Amino acid sequence: MSAPAIHGAAGVRPSSPPGRLTEVELVWREKQIEHWIRFGHAVHEQILDRRRRVLSFPAGAVFAFVRWASNGFGTVVSRIDILRAVSAGEGYQTLPSVRPGGEILLQTSGWPSVEQVLLLIDAIEALDIDPAEAAPDYWCHVHNRLAVGHAPRSYCRQQHRAWRLRQRAEP
Repeated sequence: MSAPAIHGAAGVRPSSPPGRLTEVELVWREKQIEHWIRFGHAVHEQILDRRRRVLSFPAGAVFAFVRWASNGFGTVVSRIDILRAVSAGEGYQTLPSVRPGGEILLQTSGWPSVEQVLLLIDAIEALDIDPAEAAPDYWCHVHNRLAVGHAPRSYCRQQHRAWRLRQRAEP
């Protein structure tokens, strides 16, 4: 199995000045350490070597960063973070492999929670909606519901339409 493909780097209009990108270092050592982007639109990719590469995201871009690792006894890390890349001067949280960091919209670990988030992402894609374009509030909702052990609501077309209208109305 090879590293997952990047989902849609073309057609992105960076909203940040050149040089102010959020970089995510991805590692792929099959069945040992696997870091990948589940969704998001990178504007630049730098290949460091056969197992490592760096993807860059413009300010405002939303992306899902999956980290998985195992040892001889089984899985030791299984986590997904959905982040929004920040502009210069904005506050942010730091994460391993993400420079400088980002606004964390969703953060969960443990395979059952990670799997639930991956299924929600699949459901959004089944609606022909790019998860990177989904309302950031939805990812915060999913985070909060998972944190207290409740099932999150599904994302729907009406919610997405309302988000798009709100984006157009805001200056």
